[in-house]
Amino acid sequence: MKYRTCHLCEAMCGLAIEVQNNEVIGIKGHQEDIYSHGHICPKGIALKDLHNDPNRLKQPIKKTASGWQTISWDEAFSIAEKEFKSIRKKYGNDAIGTYTGNPTVHNTGTAITLYDTINALNTKNRFASHSLDSVPVFLVNQMMFGHAMMAPIPDIDNLDYLLIIGANPMASNGSFMSTPNIREKIKSIQQKGGKVVVIDPRKTETATKASEHYFIHPEKDVLLLLAIINELVLQDGVPTSKALLLSDHFEELKTMVQPYTKEMVAPITGMTVEQITHIVDDLIKHSHSVVYGRLGVNTQSYGTLCQWLITCINVLLGQLDEKGGLLFTLPAIDYVTLMAHESKMFRYSSRVKSYKEIVGEFPTATLADEILTEGKNQIRGFISIAGNPARSAPNSQLVEKALASLDFMLAIDMYINETTQHADLIMPPAVGLETMHYSFVLHMIATRNTTKFSPAPLSISKEQRYDWQIMGELQRRLFTGNILQRIKSNIMSRIHPKTKLDLALKTGPYGVWGGRFLRKDGVSLKRLKKHPEGIELAPLRPVLPKRLFTKNKRIELMPEIFVEEMKKVEQLLTPQSAEQYPLKLIGRRHLRSNNSWMHNLPVLEGGSRRCTMMIHPNDAASHSIEPEEMVEVYSEFGAISIEAEVTTNIIPGTISIPHGWGHYGDGVQMETAKRNAGANINQLMDHNRLDSLSYNMAFNGHPVAIRKIETVQT
Repeated sequence: MKYRTCHLCEAMCGLAIEVQNNEVIGIKGHQEDIYSHGHICPKGIALKDLHNDPNRLKQPIKKTASGWQTISWDEAFSIAEKEFKSIRKKYGNDAIGTYTGNPTVHNTGTAITLYDTINALNTKNRFASHSLDSVPVFLVNQMMFGHAMMAPIPDIDNLDYLLIIGANPMASNGSFMSTPNIREKIKSIQQKGGKVVVIDPRKTETATKASEHYFIHPEKDVLLLLAIINELVLQDGVPTSKALLLSDHFEELKTMVQPYTKEMVAPITGMTVEQITHIVDDLIKHSHSVVYGRLGVNTQSYGTLCQWLITCINVLLGQLDEKGGLLFTLPAIDYVTLMAHESKMFRYSSRVKSYKEIVGEFPTATLADEILTEGKNQIRGFISIAGNPARSAPNSQLVEKALASLDFMLAIDMYINETTQHADLIMPPAVGLETMHYSFVLHMIATRNTTKFSPAPLSISKEQRYDWQIMGELQRRLFTGNILQRIKSNIMSRIHPKTKLDLALKTGPYGVWGGRFLRKDGVSLKRLKKHPEGIELAPLRPVLPKRLFTKNKRIELMPEIFVEEMKKVEQLLTPQSAEQYPLKLIGRRHLRSNNSWMHNLPVLEGGSRRCTMMIHPNDAASHSIEPEEMVEVYSEFGAISIEAEVTTNIIPGTISIPHGWGHYGDGVQMETAKRNAGANINQLMDHNRLDSLSYNMAFNGHPVAIRKIETVQT
C-alpha cells in the first residue's frame, strides 16, 4: 500500500493506494492520516481515471497543417526557444504573456519552480486564474494586515456559531478554510449546542445541513454586512478585545455604517428586519462566533468591500486571533514570511485598460484586450500553464479569438482542451499519482498546522517529463538578464524540488535547523518520509501583533481605497430598471467537479446531469418553462442552451448555472467531457464587469434573460 495526499482540492485528504506493476488497483481513504482520518470524496477515487485517461498527453506535440504531430522533447524545447526569442527580439519582453491555472497551486513541482520560470521571461504581462475568484481576499489581507497571504482561518473545531455568507464548503471542502469532511465538522458544531447559519441566494448543499438558511438577492450582501456592523454597535456588541485594541479607525467605521440600518437594507436584500436582528443577536450571544464568506461574496461587483466588512465584523466581535474565532496559520514552510517582500500591489498598470497589478499579475479579465489591441507591448507570444481561460475567463468568444490570433502559443498541459487547442506546441507534464506531493500553499490556509510529504506512488516512462523539468529547461533557455542573474537562475533551475523543499522544511518554524534547532522532533524531509500519515505540528494559536506585516504593526480597519469605494454602494439604494435582462445569474459548484478540469474522468461523470439551470417555480411559470425543458439563456454578450431544473431552492428572480462547462469544439480532444459537454456561462459574461477595487470578475449577479426553446413538431 502506498500513501499520498489528494491534490484535487484544498482539503488535503490522505489516500491509501494499492499499486501492482505500476498500475493503480484501488484507492481509499487513509484511516491513519492525521488530517483527514480516512475521509475521502469522489475526486480522490478519480485519480485512477486520471492516470488511465486515454486522452491524457504524455509526449510533446506540435500543430502542423495535417494535425497534431508527436515530437521529441529536444525538438519541443528548441521550437519554444526559437519562437519566443524571435518575438522578444522583435517586440520586447512584454510581448510574451503567461497564464497560470488553478492546478499550479496543487502540484508541488510546478508550485516550487513556476515563478522562477516566469521571472526568467522578465515580462509584466502575467495573468492567473486567482484573478477570477480570489483577489478580493488578497487585497483585503494586504490592506488590513500588510500581507496578501495573511488570511485569517475559522477555528472550525472550536467555534460555536458559524455564519456562512456566499460559500458552500460542502461542495468546495472549504476554500480558505481547508478542511476534510466538512459535513462532520458542521454536525460536531451542532451537537455541541452551536449553530451553522447560511445566507445565500440558493439553498446550497451546505445550507441543507445548516441550522438555518436565509435567502438573499445577489450582490446585496454588502448592505447586509453594513447593517450587521451598525447593529453590533447599537446593541453594544463590540467588546474591548485584543484585536480591537490593535486596530485603527474604529470610530470612523462606526460613523460610516450609521446610515445603513436594518430597516433600510432589509427590503433591498430580500431579508426581513427580524431575520437580521436574530442573526446579530446570535453573533453577540455565542462565545465563539465567526463570519465566513467566499466565492459568492468575492466574485461580484462588491467583492472586496464584502471581504473587508466580513473581516471588520470578526474584529468587532473580538474573534480575530482568538481560539474559537479566526486564527492565522504558522505552517512548516512559512511562505508568508519568506515572500513578505513579494507581497506588493499597484506598482504598474496594464497597457490597454490601465488596471493595476496585484501581487505581480494583471486581471485575467483584460487578457484578451492585451492580445488583440495593437500597439507597443501587445502580447504576441503566450504560455498557458495548467489553465483553461477559454472556459474560465469571461466573454469566452473574445478570449478564443485572442488565443487564435497569437503569433505563437505554448501550453504546458495534459489535455487538448478549449484553450490548448489554439496552441502551436503542447508540453505535457507527468501528473497526479506520478508525482511527489507537498501541499505547501494549502497549509497556509488550513484549519490545523500539519505537515506531510508523499512520494510518487507511480513511476513515469522514459518519454515523460516532470513539470519541474519542463519549467527548468524553459527557464534556462528563455532567461533574460545580466550575467550574474543568468548564473543564479541557471543554478536554481537545476536544483531538484525535493532539495528546495527539504531546505525550506529544515529552516522553517518547526525545522531541525530552524524553530526546533537540532531537536528530535525537528521537521525535515527525511522525517516526513517516515510518517506517511503526516505530522501534527501545533494547534492554531494567537500570533498578533508579532505576525502583522503592516509598518505600524496595527490592523487598518479603514483603508482609504475601501472607504472611497463606499460611494458605489449608494447605487444599491436606488432601484435599477432591468426590463431587458430581468434575471440575475449566479454560479455553483459540485463535489464531483473542480472548475473546468475534471470533466473527462468517467467516475465523476455518472449520476444525474449537473450542468442545469436552476430556476424558481414562479420564474419558470412566468416563462412557461417545465422541468427538464431546454431553455435559452442570453445576455448582451451571447447565448447558451441549457436544461431547466425547477426548484424552490433558489430565490425568485435569480437563476444558477455551474461554471467550467461547455466542452465543445472540433479541436477539443476530451471524449468523456464532450459527451457531457454542458453549457459555458462565460459566453454570457461581460469581461468589463468587475469588482473595481481588485479587478476580480463579477460573475455573480450578472443580468440575463431567458426564453423557452420551442420544439418543432415533424
